[in-house]
Amino acid sequence: MDRYRDRIEAGQVLADLVARRSFERPVVIALPRGGVPVAAEIAKRIGAPLDLIMVRKIGVPGHRELAMGAVVDGDRPEIVVNDEIARHAGFDRRDIERLADPELETIAKRRTTYLQGRKHVALEGRTAIVVDDGIATGATMRAALRAIAGKNPARIVLAVPVAAPDSLALLRPEVDEVICPTQPAFFDAVGAFYAHFAQTTDEEVVRLMAAAPPGASA
Repeated sequence: MDRYRDRIEAGQVLADLVARRSFERPVVIALPRGGVPVAAEIAKRIGAPLDLIMVRKIGVPGHRELAMGAVVDGDRPEIVVNDEIARHAGFDRRDIERLADPELETIAKRRTTYLQGRKHVALEGRTAIVVDDGIATGATMRAALRAIAGKNPARIVLAVPVAAPDSLALLRPEVDEVICPTQPAFFDAVGAFYAHFAQTTDEEVVRLMAAAPPGASA
């Protein structure tokens, strides 16, 4: 598919592909916010619990959309650095760790808002299906995948509607399987592959999570 109507259609396309694989004990894990509508369609289609992995991009100051790293919350926050971008921007590891602090504060606030007291699903021995609405540089997804790997799932599956092929190639060693129906030779931005790509709101994330089965009971 060259272009998705919206995140819901992208999720439905992915859901059909994921359902064909009959993964054992699946858990669908979304990257908020844009990944949640996509992941919700997959979770609904395969009857799996829906959970979140809280990740924040660490952007270059003055160019916030250019990711030189990402941080994911956890017992020990995981920071992944895009060395090439960081080097060109003139930032070292210590600078990036400092820039991660406000992103961790945002993660803490959003976790409270989105999960409403829900418990995370224990991933040990399960198939973790990690979902976003697309991958550009891959920095955010790499941080998420490494944090998830530390929770000892049986398998990690990366499922995204669209991705830059070079970024996807760098992520393949982090997972057991990739499901990505659109890998364009020319990649500009994730939003270019959607007819409607409005920002997913906090309210939409809360609604979708409330409608999903509680992860702790799955």
